[in-house]
Amino acid sequence: MVRANGAVSLRELARVVQTSEVTVRRDVRALEAEGLLDRRHGGAVLPGGFSREPGYPQKTHLAAAEKSAIADLAATMVEEGDQVVIGAGTTNQELARRLARVPGLTVVTNSLLVAQALAHANRVEVVMTGGTLRGSNYALVGSSAEQSLNGLRVTKAFISGSGLTAERGLSTANMLSASVDRALVQSATEVIILADHTKLGADSMFQTVPTDAITRLVTDEQAAGNDPTARELDALADCGVQISLAPLGLTAEAPGHPAGPERHPQQPQQQPGMRRGPGGPGGPGGGPGAPLPGQRRPGMAGGPPPGLLPTRLAGAR
Repeated sequence: MVRANGAVSLRELARVVQTSEVTVRRDVRALEAEGLLDRRHGGAVLPGGFSREPGYPQKTHLAAAEKSAIADLAATMVEEGDQVVIGAGTTNQELARRLARVPGLTVVTNSLLVAQALAHANRVEVVMTGGTLRGSNYALVGSSAEQSLNGLRVTKAFISGSGLTAERGLSTANMLSASVDRALVQSATEVIILADHTKLGADSMFQTVPTDAITRLVTDEQAAGNDPTARELDALADCGVQISLAPLGLTAEAPGHPAGPERHPQQPQQQPGMRRGPGGPGGPGGGPGAPLPGQRRPGMAGGPPPGLLPTRLAGAR
């Protein structure tokens, strides 16, 4: 399966061979010792340091619940009347489905899947790039796609990739896809990366977005519960990237509405979920210096409490 798809999740392996993830994890460890694959958190990839890009049918089954939660949270970051670009990828496709009801929205995309998800949205304008169709991910690539983005200016770009590290930023396995994604990013004021925990710490051949160009990372809560990915989150935050963790099972709010305390960091009044000490905002357990429930700081063990929207802002200590 790894040779055919480039990557595979432990959950999918356990389902295919009808055994537990614990058993699969042990077998994957043994295969890694033989040099047949490289382990990644939540899955495995081809050996050699760089992950290959799986095809669309395989991507739809990889970390499906995590992608859904990420899309739910990312949708709350889009407001009425926004102009955004959305790149190719199954997580971006999930996001587009949630944006179909945002009035006055303009979406520029090179993805047929994103355009299809918004095709019947009455109050959403979809602008597609030109280019050559890349069948493996239903994206338009090539010089025509890149040239159609010249002079474009939008508020936000939502981009996915094959891997994300603090050292190298976002990367992908295909050169043409990387070039178009770079053109999409250059058109945006704010660059938001959508990447589930299996992509953290992974690296692919072609850099798409350097770390210093990333405004925010939206990932799932499992990224904070594993040592390698948690360290990667800390390193990204140290580089100035804002981190938003999406709980699995998060109920999507209406786009354009606040998604937890991170949406109003400047307001002095008490926010939902903030604790006040006996002496008011400055008392024990309260005040602006106290962490919000679900907020993660470097060195904290484990993931966020269930049922809370966890966030992690760059520089939070």
